[in-house]
Amino acid sequence: MNIERAYPFAIVTEKCHKRTSNGHPWIYDNEIVTPPVNAADGDIVDVFTEKRRYIGSGFYNSNSKIRVRIISRSANDSFDDDFWRRRVEYAYRYRKTVMTADELDCCRLVFGEADFIPGLTVDRFHDLLSVQILCLGTEKRRDIILSALEDVLKADGRPIKGIYLRNDVNIRRLEGMDEEKGWYSYSTDVPPSPVTRITENGIIYEVDVENGQKTGFFLDQKRNRRAAASIAAGKNVLDCCTHTGSFALNAAAAGAAHVHAIDISQTALDSAQKNAVLNGLSDRMSFEKADVFDALRARIAAHDRSADYIILDPPAFTKSRKTVGSAGKGYLELNTLAMRLLPRGGYLATASCSHFMTERLFLEMLSKAAHDANVSLRQIDYRRQCADHPILLSVEETDYLKFFIFQVV
Repeated sequence: MNIERAYPFAIVTEKCHKRTSNGHPWIYDNEIVTPPVNAADGDIVDVFTEKRRYIGSGFYNSNSKIRVRIISRSANDSFDDDFWRRRVEYAYRYRKTVMTADELDCCRLVFGEADFIPGLTVDRFHDLLSVQILCLGTEKRRDIILSALEDVLKADGRPIKGIYLRNDVNIRRLEGMDEEKGWYSYSTDVPPSPVTRITENGIIYEVDVENGQKTGFFLDQKRNRRAAASIAAGKNVLDCCTHTGSFALNAAAAGAAHVHAIDISQTALDSAQKNAVLNGLSDRMSFEKADVFDALRARIAAHDRSADYIILDPPAFTKSRKTVGSAGKGYLELNTLAMRLLPRGGYLATASCSHFMTERLFLEMLSKAAHDANVSLRQIDYRRQCADHPILLSVEETDYLKFFIFQVV
């Protein structure tokens, strides 16, 4: 197939074509047969198979193991400002469809490859945007993309006051970019503070886009928090790895008799306590700085079965396929301890935020944990990440969050 194009081109293996023909957008360094000539890192290149079949066009980066990130599979596309504006509009239009008006005030507006803008994360926290860019090609076009996003929000009556860059992650260096952190200003004045307030599920939070984890606050569990809260009324809740208290606060607001929140980070607990006061819930909440494994073991040793509802929302125990085995042991121990601690008829909400810990592996782990704890699990609910973090079936990396609610019987 002969296509007249103005872009440099790369030739890849037929095996690569078989993989990418299912829709996966990444082409790895060992799949390149002929690298593009006269292509700078971050440039757009066309990609062909050895049989000269057009695969698509994408961002090239010789520094990255992901050598090309496909952005389009149409040979008719021109990658001008209008192209990126359309991408931004598509992403926002999707959120307007799947999120409520209230949810749009604090949601993920762009989710990288799932929105066909590689390596870009944009979270809206009321009047601020928190942005992280992990792809050099996207970095080179950030003025165009962020300007378009600001315009789209303003046109919809949802203007923002500032954009904060959270490019303070080591993976940028692997992509040939420097780390950076700070206000991004091109048409907006710099706000006086990186701290703002959001309301999610009726709970008010203070969000610090400068110092908070990742982009400032974890938005992907918003509807899972609501589901967890739906069975919390009258229960004594133990919220493990509470971070800034989101599951704990939802449970307390839903009428839990008491919520005890545990986290190893004092900074996170200080934020959680502040949020409890902010919402008038501190009288039914308590907080403990501890390693969650140690805290659960201590309760078991003391025969303390006062909690009849335990929530487990740990950080990702694995960020690579190589460490899935050891991570599985961590998940297994944590869930087994919780199941041993709960009385018969108690409830367990448990999550994993690693895409390497697949649904199958997570369920296998839960089955073994139940066996080791000598209990059975009755499933109440199963969920994934919220719809503002869309899953592309062809891109397994976009499918990462698993969330279950069980009764221990």
